Amino acid sequence: MTRVGVISDTHGSFDKEFAAFFSGCDLLLHCGDWGDRSVLDKMRKIAPVKGVYGNIDGNDIRIEFPEYLVFEVEKVRFLMIHIGGYPGRYSPLAKSLIRRHRPKIQISGHSHILKVINDPVYNLLHINPGAAGNSGFHKVKTALKFDIDGDNISNLKVLEVKRNRRI
Repeated sequence: MTRVGVISDTHGSFDKEFAAFFSGCDLLLHCGDWGDRSVLDKMRKIAPVKGVYGNIDGNDIRIEFPEYLVFEVEKVRFLMIHIGGYPGRYSPLAKSLIRRHRPKIQISGHSHILKVINDPVYNLLHINPGAAGNSGFHKVKTALKFDIDGDNISNLKVLEVKRNRRI
């Protein structure tokens, strides 16, 4: 079994509540708009990190992380892209990548809106963890985690943190 934590749109902020929530995770995923490398450094103290860059990220993040990432955890294929849209409204690039790679989980960030949606058209689970930073219109910062056992996805949990609290 692999416990996976997912976060996005940190914009340079990583609260201690997120560190506690992700404790025990085997892998952390960041869906872009890191803000700066301090977030990456804090996440790497918890677990290995995979990520993509977002539209606000500079060269320091873009050198280390790609625009999109396709990978597998146990028997589950992931597609992660910052600006990917959501079922029925995928970005053109995301739709092309979904058709080519057939992921079981498609993860996007950017919207700052937490969404977990089953997409029966592409037979996948769409996840947007919302926003974990202090920039944007959202009033609550969010992240999520779940377990993967073979090809089974279970035990999804969401964390909500009031805005403007920093470590």
